[in-house]
Amino acid sequence: MPIELEVPGDEKAASRRAAELIAEAGAAAAAERDRFDMAMSGGRSPWGMLAILGELEQMPWDRTQLFQVDERVAAPGDEARNLTHMVLGLSMDHQATLRPMPVTQRDLNSGARDYEATLPDRFDLVHLGLGPDGHTASLVPDDPVLDVTDRRVAMTGEMYQGHLRMTLTYPALAAARRIVWLITGADKREPLQKLLAGDESIPAGRVRNDEMVVVADEAAAV
Repeated sequence: MPIELEVPGDEKAASRRAAELIAEAGAAAAAERDRFDMAMSGGRSPWGMLAILGELEQMPWDRTQLFQVDERVAAPGDEARNLTHMVLGLSMDHQATLRPMPVTQRDLNSGARDYEATLPDRFDLVHLGLGPDGHTASLVPDDPVLDVTDRRVAMTGEMYQGHLRMTLTYPALAAARRIVWLITGADKREPLQKLLAGDESIPAGRVRNDEMVVVADEAAAV
């Protein structure tokens, strides 16, 4: 099924639109199942989206579990940690929804198994981003984690940009009820076109799900 593409304007407009889509999915899930299980990616692009999401009345925060799509192995509070920025972007009340990846465990593979055991059978929504090299989540080029099919959470096999990472795998993404991509910046133009074409030469192009929408800013979509 073709990926739906929305280009609402600049980065701020794209962040708002992605937040609205998440809140709509959250309200629907809460109405149908009395809970909203969401996973959010790291990187810089979701920061504005998360702040906007915190202001939307439609978002059912009291029935939300907010899991991580991926996390760098680093100390608590480290600037490299996605969790650090998620905490800063959420109010104290909304921080109670966070379900952090256990990347400070001594045995990281055991930590990945422990985290998988806490996941819902399928996420109501997964938010993904896109790197200039075509990675998404921490499914990074040429890493053995790309070939993991028997686990929903796994560790990268190699250091990437200075860190080992814990990540959701392709099976977890494929099972989600919906995926919302937020893609901003001129450096994403080429990988965005590959993503939309389903080009498996980049990790993002290997994500398969029947309900995917890409929200891109004008700089990425031109």
